[in-house]
Amino acid sequence: MPRSRTDKLLVTRVTSGGPRRREPDDLIVEEPMSIQLDGVQISTTMRTPGNDYELAVGFCHTEGALGGMPVTSVRYCANGSAVTSEFNVVTVETGGRAPTPTPRLGTTSSSCGLCGNDSIDQLCSQLAPLDPANAVGFDFDTFPDICARVLASQALFSSTGAVHGAAVFDAQGNISLTREDVGRHNAVDKVIGRMLLDHQLPATGLGLFVSGRSSFEMVQKAWAGGFSVLVSVSAPTSLAVQTARRANLVLAGFVRSDRLNIYSPERLD
Repeated sequence: MPRSRTDKLLVTRVTSGGPRRREPDDLIVEEPMSIQLDGVQISTTMRTPGNDYELAVGFCHTEGALGGMPVTSVRYCANGSAVTSEFNVVTVETGGRAPTPTPRLGTTSSSCGLCGNDSIDQLCSQLAPLDPANAVGFDFDTFPDICARVLASQALFSSTGAVHGAAVFDAQGNISLTREDVGRHNAVDKVIGRMLLDHQLPATGLGLFVSGRSSFEMVQKAWAGGFSVLVSVSAPTSLAVQTARRANLVLAGFVRSDRLNIYSPERLD
């Protein structure tokens, strides 16, 4: 079985005016995972072990690598034992029906984004604008409570303080799916991968919560998943706002208990 998502190590606790103590502490595990599509490696990402199939499938979907083809199987390692590869190689199969994969060069870090306007334009050109009517039923006043409940449910963050979270919610504020990972992008890909495997995409009429900031890739992944709303506890980038407006995606940020900002649409009726 894949290894634990946390390691327990001895650390020195330093408190003001108190003695220094050696105590055990839970630290999040970060390991590289290679993602293959039909036997061709397309990326290596630093991630928290767990929900690896979801991560691989979600990554392939949000990168547009599947080309609309269904996933026929997902497994650890294509050419040998999963134990030999330490459960750090995942192969997504479409029976060769997906377009020939274009590998990303180098390693995708836990906070890595896309580089280059050509890559950005290529990803966005594959997606049609969302129907704004799908977000009509959402009440902005519920967003702070949704954020608070997602953050309170993050078990890995509670024990380590070192992971990001992503969650799916509906217009009534019900949270149906939550995932955590050392990388913001990975947490979102795990959510989207789970929904794709459960035949729940596009996520029409649903919202996506992300911890941290809303970068371009967070918006692009929400758009690729078909979400109507993206909510984050921090600020977006200017490119993220421009992309959300292009997508007709409602984008809320800086969500606090008593306030929030709506960045997209540009104007509220």
